[in-house]
Amino acid sequence: MNAKKILIVTENFYPEEFKINEIAIEWQKKGYEVAILTQEPTYPFGKVYDGYKNRWYFEDSYHGMKVYRVKAVTGYKESLFKKLLKYFTFMFLGSFVALKIGKKYDYVFGFDVGPLTGMVPAVLLQKFYNKPVLLWVQDVWPDTVYAYGFKKRRILVKMLDAFVRFVYKYTSSIAVSGEGFIKRVKPYVNNNKIIKYLPNWADDLDETLAPISLSNDEKIHFTFAGNIGKVQNLDNVLKAFSMLPKEYLDKAQLNIIGDGSFLEALKQQVSENNYKNIVFWGRKPRNEMNKYFQASDFLIVSLIDKPIFSLTVPAKIQTYIAAKKPILAIICGDAAEIIEKNRLGFTAKPYEISQIKDIFIKAIKATEDGKQEFSRNCESLTENEFNKDRIINDMLMLLMEER
Repeated sequence: MNAKKILIVTENFYPEEFKINEIAIEWQKKGYEVAILTQEPTYPFGKVYDGYKNRWYFEDSYHGMKVYRVKAVTGYKESLFKKLLKYFTFMFLGSFVALKIGKKYDYVFGFDVGPLTGMVPAVLLQKFYNKPVLLWVQDVWPDTVYAYGFKKRRILVKMLDAFVRFVYKYTSSIAVSGEGFIKRVKPYVNNNKIIKYLPNWADDLDETLAPISLSNDEKIHFTFAGNIGKVQNLDNVLKAFSMLPKEYLDKAQLNIIGDGSFLEALKQQVSENNYKNIVFWGRKPRNEMNKYFQASDFLIVSLIDKPIFSLTVPAKIQTYIAAKKPILAIICGDAAEIIEKNRLGFTAKPYEISQIKDIFIKAIKATEDGKQEFSRNCESLTENEFNKDRIINDMLMLLMEER
């Protein structure tokens, strides 16, 4: 009997570091013939990776799986126009390739980690070929568009609402990475559409790595790791840390690991205000991150206060939890509730500088017993709610339900 064929549609794929890489491998191990439709790798640098050429169309392979790649727009880190052009380029080129190759696949899985435009190549395969399509939604439209500063003008609202309805209409079912997303998706779908909460899981952490030395002298280390954009609210985090009384500031160090469009602005903020004990480490390979986590006393997750982000549970939270380290959650909504309900660390409102400063102080004053309790709670949650094998298998079962 021939293996069932799954086509994954995603803007990002290996060598870019996203969870879709793991999904593809696990489904292949289960005996499915998996292929991937994506674009040339550019994230997060804004340029094509070494070893790749930015061709209009190219067929590649990954662990024996066929990878269909289309041209990607580069130089988008500092240019909103190029960023938008990148999204629309994949929508059009990906749709052309999808319609050409899509008939031979039995199932279609869309990894919606960015703009919903990237899912058009997937949903067209249901519209024209009646293929079962499952989307895993990581970023809810149109809310995210407005959260990034676009004004709610009538024509934009109408266009976005119509576009979102179109995409969701031609899906068989939808998985969401945050429970709060369900109520935001429901108005755009009919009542019979399955919407299921399937969270992200933790990155695989190399537990054989020895902790790195983050400072020459003994300090309480706070570490933020990940994309550095305006929505991460790090300007407020840095400001609050710098306001610590000297007796606490002397005991602490704030580590920023990662890259992004707001990095240079943060470095300038530190330089102009002469902030102390803040270190920028740059971007580090994902497979080396555990040595930074294990050298840290608290790990930081932060997002600005916008309605959509109150429903968002950043994927890094699961990774922080798997690292078994206490968390400072400078965030509102569902993510803060996870930290509070499961006693994983301390929380503060992202717009309350004084609250952020206070949780830094609470963390610095925390006892070893208190920190160990946070760590034990993290371990328990990883084994249960954020179990990678269970989530990937549930995703597959939801996709298979459609036939």
